[in-house]
Amino acid sequence: MARLANLETEYPVLDSTVRNFCASHGIFSAAFAEQNNSSERLKEGIAQVLSVIDDMHQPWLNGMELLEDAKRNKHVFPTGIQGIDLLLGGGIRVGQLTELVGPSSSGKTQVCLRTASNVARNHMVLYLDTGNSFSPQRIAYFLGKTINPSSAQAKNQFLQKVMSNISCHSVFDIFAMFDVLHQLESYLRCQDGRGGCQMRLLIVDSISSLISPVLGSSSTQGRALMTSAGYLLKKLAHQHNLAVLIINHTVGGEGGYSKPALGDSWKCIPHSRLFLSCDRGSNNYNVSILRHPSMASGKAARFVI
Repeated sequence: MARLANLETEYPVLDSTVRNFCASHGIFSAAFAEQNNSSERLKEGIAQVLSVIDDMHQPWLNGMELLEDAKRNKHVFPTGIQGIDLLLGGGIRVGQLTELVGPSSSGKTQVCLRTASNVARNHMVLYLDTGNSFSPQRIAYFLGKTINPSSAQAKNQFLQKVMSNISCHSVFDIFAMFDVLHQLESYLRCQDGRGGCQMRLLIVDSISSLISPVLGSSSTQGRALMTSAGYLLKKLAHQHNLAVLIINHTVGGEGGYSKPALGDSWKCIPHSRLFLSCDRGSNNYNVSILRHPSMASGKAARFVI
């Protein structure tokens, strides 16, 4: 009940008694409390929980309102990789969840690092590293290729500025990721409306490393955790004008062809899915659109990192 604990400061009625009751019964229902002769304090606490949940619900929007929202808020961040940016009409979309899918050594992490180095020039970036893939040296290399300062001192100042805008957290299970995302949500609520350098990109490298272990049993809990993770990422993107970039691996499919991991329940969660591959023995990479809200599937491009 970590989320309820975070709310206790604002809503004192949500104390440990209320949280323990909710956790033990697995239900948020005032009627349930009445049936079980719970105290008035519990009833009041559960009513407060329901009120908070209602406040979190977004109002329904008609088509015109959605179009205006897209024009006003949903911009793109260039990845800094010409082939990908041309294919996507400028880069990855702010307010949406973009997934990079591909086998090992297909350039997924390199695209994330390059995107982080490009966005961090003007914004803050949070990089969730699940497999020790984050490389500050690689980011410094990308920056060195794209800048030409007049002096070594100017180069070092620019490098320090960009690197200080990137925060990396190591997360090795889905519950650790939830903790970080809830902390991020609180941070984003505080930053909204303020000026200065703001958090605008979240990278998860990789989401499949966190979700696959909880899908191993026949229990529905793993699938529920997967769905919750996906919708939390989408919520953060939409409500806080955040671009979210995640990595997914591939598994064997019919006829020996590879397909994205995590199954059919996951494939409808990302707004956009890009498939990456690498030409054997070269530095040439390929990207194709598997899913995109405004572009046809199958469009492809080549790029070099």
